[in-house]
Amino acid sequence: MNTREWLSERVSRLRAPAAVPQPAPVRSTNERLKARLRQGEEALSPRALRQKLDELKGIVDPLVSEVEGGRRAGELIDWYASASPAHRRDLWLLMSERFVADPAQVKAAQQKYAAAVGTPDEAAAEVLYRRATVSPRRRLLQRFSAHPDGIPFLVNLRAEMQPQLKADKRLLALDVEMEYMFSTWFDVGFLELRRISWDSPASLVEKLIKYEAVHDIRSWGDVKNRLDSDRRCYGFFHPRLPGEPLIFVEVALINEIAPSITPLLDEAAAPADLDRATTAIFYSISNTQAGLRGVSFGDSLIKRVVECLHEEFPRLKTFATLSPIPGLRAWLGKHAPAELLQAWEAAPDLAEKSPPRVALKQWAARYLAQELQDGKPLDAVARFHLGNGARVERLNWAADPSPKGFKQSYGLMVNYLYDLKKLDRNRSALAQGKIPVAPAIKDLLA
Repeated sequence: MNTREWLSERVSRLRAPAAVPQPAPVRSTNERLKARLRQGEEALSPRALRQKLDELKGIVDPLVSEVEGGRRAGELIDWYASASPAHRRDLWLLMSERFVADPAQVKAAQQKYAAAVGTPDEAAAEVLYRRATVSPRRRLLQRFSAHPDGIPFLVNLRAEMQPQLKADKRLLALDVEMEYMFSTWFDVGFLELRRISWDSPASLVEKLIKYEAVHDIRSWGDVKNRLDSDRRCYGFFHPRLPGEPLIFVEVALINEIAPSITPLLDEAAAPADLDRATTAIFYSISNTQAGLRGVSFGDSLIKRVVECLHEEFPRLKTFATLSPIPGLRAWLGKHAPAELLQAWEAAPDLAEKSPPRVALKQWAARYLAQELQDGKPLDAVARFHLGNGARVERLNWAADPSPKGFKQSYGLMVNYLYDLKKLDRNRSALAQGKIPVAPAIKDLLA
């Protein structure tokens, strides 16, 4: 090799881009359990992962009592409290992937059931099939629940897991199993309806501030206003979470269906005269536990609150909401003409009979009264109230002038009416894909 060739080779090496190290492939939980060394960004080492799996198996060991299983669960709860997020995630994966029903037993039971259909053995075969499909994961959750801190631990674990579900489908089995178990443990028959007042413990009043999800609480004066003599606040409580409201509702007692949230949140306003109150306005309903997502008890809360209010105030005749329309603006952004979207940016200043203002109410009526997804109202709040038997009663212009209200719906709010004599009829109509609406809403759709 001459000097020129030697220099050319050295220069080409200098110019060549450095090799980019490739990340190690993500190993499955099963591969990690069989390995000897930690790899890449893995949290628990294979040895530590196997140890945690053994501890989980020890909790559901059929040879240990419920008390001992609960004690072992308590040890894992203590470990979890100081574990890093990555280590916690490894525990979720073990609970989700390693405690599944035996596929062979499920298949055999399914074949026996199929063969027994239409015979005297069908019922017994069905029982065996149902038992075969129950995963050991359910037993694991039951053992955790036997510990005094077990249910709060599981609720918080599921809440922490929620943001990870879309990115890691391996966790879905655990999530669905927990939702099923929580639906049993948090059945409304086990819940206590409790009034929350200004005289309640300060720690409980602070929970209202923390969990209020509809209209942010600005100060202690704001809280006091919401718990004044013309207001009522009720929450559902579970005996294993005694200081935590699972869901709460704020109610204003007035003499008309409220068209705006502003007077209801006015701290300087004098309390309404309860002797003249004919209307209960549900203006805020907040779920407090992200870990109980999918567990429905809001409809039972409203029914129980209506009963309590009727008993305390026999003059009350009208039960309605003043509700946000959280999905409206996003939906309009996809469907409304650009010129209207531009005009609605000045919604608070639009004259009453101006075409853009009229158009916005018409589009909002269409959104609430006609837009369905999988046979249910598209808007989340509408889905809740209409599913409980209410009807869309009235749209209110500039009802929520806050930045949040403008961002959600250009300031529009809606009243849902709970006519106690028509709840079943309204639910039946909704089941047929027909959203119950008042004449005022029908006029906007004409």
